[in-house]
Amino acid sequence: LIRALRTFLDDHGFLEVETPILQPIYGGAAARPFMTYHNELEQQMYLRISFELYLKRLLVGNLEKVYEIGRDFRNEGVSFKHNPEFTQLEFYWAYADYLQVMELTEQMVSYTAQQVLGTQKITYKHNEIDLTPPWKRLEMRQGILETSGIDIDAYKTADELFKAIKERHPNRMPNIGLTRGKLIDFLLSEFLEPTLIQPTFLYNYPRDISPLAKSLPGDPLTVERFEAYAAGFELCNAFTELNDPLDQEQRFLEMGRDYAADDEEKHPMDEDYLRAMRYGMPPNGGFGMGVDRLAMLLLNKHSIRDV
Repeated sequence: LIRALRTFLDDHGFLEVETPILQPIYGGAAARPFMTYHNELEQQMYLRISFELYLKRLLVGNLEKVYEIGRDFRNEGVSFKHNPEFTQLEFYWAYADYLQVMELTEQMVSYTAQQVLGTQKITYKHNEIDLTPPWKRLEMRQGILETSGIDIDAYKTADELFKAIKERHPNRMPNIGLTRGKLIDFLLSEFLEPTLIQPTFLYNYPRDISPLAKSLPGDPLTVERFEAYAAGFELCNAFTELNDPLDQEQRFLEMGRDYAADDEEKHPMDEDYLRAMRYGMPPNGGFGMGVDRLAMLLLNKHSIRDV
């Protein structure tokens, strides 16, 4: 499976690189890190939760298509689809946007299935799933409206959205005090995600749960982001990357304010990354996929620990 992913990306002009696993500041995803200590430097270090901020530094350094396949570590809950250490594939593609990344994603996953299984039609939990491109595209707002009856665009604040959920779904309530983005994420995982059995690109996400993604033109609350779903779970995550250092700094500050001190999804300020961005980062499309989840899908395994 990993060989097929490598071959596909190599054939499409991507360069495989390695970035640091021990990092002075963790970032690139919303997750709690594992901490460790460097005795000689007398410095607190973190095991990486993502490769993102280092791969994007390479774009600043004029490498236009880069990818890495390696281990990430996230110090958080376990479930059938979450493990504290897992294999991640990330790539960054200069001068591409999330729509081009969407096309490359469906080609890459279907090619990999063909190489590994000899077919693009698979069975997962008695469901016949067809990975042949093109995959369905569904705007997140539309999908949530169809499955929960709530139009998220009608509720511009967290309080308004919380009240709407309480009125419509008193038996399936989110925790009090969540941000608007987290409430939208709750609606997605509670109502929409289980219905996405055939491969589907869910696109256009709320800005406040996407701190590194570029806003839609004319809509500052929504960003150019997609996640691909199949068999009722998320397979990958991608967006048109934010490359405005002033906007990025503001997002880091907002993430620091909006989340409680002990929130595992709080995103730290990364001055070194901002400095790299100020030199000039090309517009680019970024992508991340848990390889273990792809293995679950292709091998019809229902727990990540089985792969």
